[in-house]
Amino acid sequence: MLAKGQTVIQYMEQLAPKQVAEPEDRIGLQLGTLQKEIKTVLVALDVNEEVVDEAIQLGAELIIAHHAIIYRPLKQLVTDSPMGKVYEKLIKHDIAVYVSHTNLDVTEGGMNDWMAEALGIEDTSPIHDLHNEQLSKLVVFVPKSHHQEVLDAVLGAGAGWIGNYSHCSFNIEGFGTYMPREGSAPYIGSHGKIERADEVRIETIVPHGIRHKVIQAMLKAHPYEEVAYDLYPMDLKGRSLGLGRVGKLKEQMTLAELVEVVKEKLDVPHVRVVGDPDRVIRKAAVIGGSGGRYMNKALFRGADVLVTGDIDYHTAQDALAAGLTMIDPGHNAEKIMKAKVSEWLQQKFQDGKYETKAVPSQINTEPFRFM
Repeated sequence: MLAKGQTVIQYMEQLAPKQVAEPEDRIGLQLGTLQKEIKTVLVALDVNEEVVDEAIQLGAELIIAHHAIIYRPLKQLVTDSPMGKVYEKLIKHDIAVYVSHTNLDVTEGGMNDWMAEALGIEDTSPIHDLHNEQLSKLVVFVPKSHHQEVLDAVLGAGAGWIGNYSHCSFNIEGFGTYMPREGSAPYIGSHGKIERADEVRIETIVPHGIRHKVIQAMLKAHPYEEVAYDLYPMDLKGRSLGLGRVGKLKEQMTLAELVEVVKEKLDVPHVRVVGDPDRVIRKAAVIGGSGGRYMNKALFRGADVLVTGDIDYHTAQDALAAGLTMIDPGHNAEKIMKAKVSEWLQQKFQDGKYETKAVPSQINTEPFRFM
């Protein structure tokens, strides 16, 4: 059985929800249709003609990319222009292109977490906050016989997280009253008779993004025909989601030593460096892509170094004056996402018993050559 295009994207948006992307970011389906079965998904950093040829050779019906192929509004579509040829090939071979950009950067377990983990940066937090997760309080009344079953269901679905504590809930025993009417099928009680049932009130925290999943798990585990529950919005905010990550290195090292780690772990042959190679680095910040404009935020959060691509001359001068070291591995260092997204999707396909496969692109889309 093959996964439908919409199913593939549902999996992708579990990893990188669209709602956490920066405003005006060009994400989502950019070309083609998802109304088809998908045998092969090609995961790429960029979509150029070589990547499209690779997709054609693999028989891929869908490309999931990090960088948009349509960033500015098209005024015309001329097929003998460089990008026009790309669009033409994609359309002729019925290959859809879906883009996951800043939502993949921001999300937990996404681009910036992958880069931080690769570099040995621990206990991380965002450099630049974009979103605070909305939380709700779930209250549900359960017969004592099914208390543990329902509690396990809602906590297993992701409810009950407060900071670094999981499985948080409050439970209190009491009794509930109700009268089953004609047409009802009560779990406890008889038609036309007021029933008093020993119940447990369960309270727990539910992140906004998984509230439907938690409610469905609760309803499935609950024995009652009509479940009494409430979902209250809370002023308390949940996780902070944002761009970049900053944290402590597993082991402090010099800037020169960290450069070698960056080159090895991000698979880049050369980097540009700002600062004294002998400077001791204890706290590091990383932002995939072009993150030079967050230099001051990295400084404010106590970083000794900022690892990011596309550092311009004046930003480098400002960092040097402020005492912040920088390592520029280039924008293409984000290629780490190809294997990571492929692994994520492949696991989802296996769990869903789909024969669809996810393949990381083997094309090097680095435009620069170092001579």
